[in-house]
Amino acid sequence: MVYTDIAILAFLFSIFFDLFLIKTKLLMRAAFWTSYAIILPFQLITNWWLTSRNIVMYKPDAINGIRIASAPIEDLLFGFALILCVMAMWVFWGKKDIQKR
Repeated sequence: MVYTDIAILAFLFSIFFDLFLIKTKLLMRAAFWTSYAIILPFQLITNWWLTSRNIVMYKPDAINGIRIASAPIEDLLFGFALILCVMAMWVFWGKKDIQKR
């Protein structure tokens, strides 16, 4: 399995996780997309810094070759998955905590 496969699986899993598994439905909320719009430029800057300076390098046969801000597109998919899952868990656990009170 290459990084492209892992990134696509993580992206798809995060959508399933949010919409069907824990049912927070963050993808349906403007607040999520606003938060993601704030986070994304910092992710791009960080990816650019790490990849343009060869601090992080990828085997050409492990990625599909499309790059944004010097980083492979897979980084954006994987980053999206991480952000969505963390925010979904935050909301899910927050609701559980409120219900206990």
